[in-house]
Amino acid sequence: MPGTTLDYHNDSLSLSVIEALADATDTDPVELEPLYHVVDPEALDQLFQETTPTTARVQFNYGDHTVEVRGDGTISVDGTVHEQP
Repeated sequence: MPGTTLDYHNDSLSLSVIEALADATDTDPVELEPLYHVVDPEALDQLFQETTPTTARVQFNYGDHTVEVRGDGTISVDGTVHEQP
């Protein structure tokens, strides 16, 4: 399964989640419900660092969508992996 690799020094995982949700819902990111209504973006960013085991995984619901973030930086929405641009 293809995945995305984050540059933990330059990429914000929470922003990548927003981009994946925007892509999955064909919605402009600024029109999405704020991510902090369902998960703490700062905690998400801190949880997934360079030292995070690749087996780590967080799953949460965003509206009608299921979002999964993995320790290797992979982000999937409703089971579809979203690549970094």
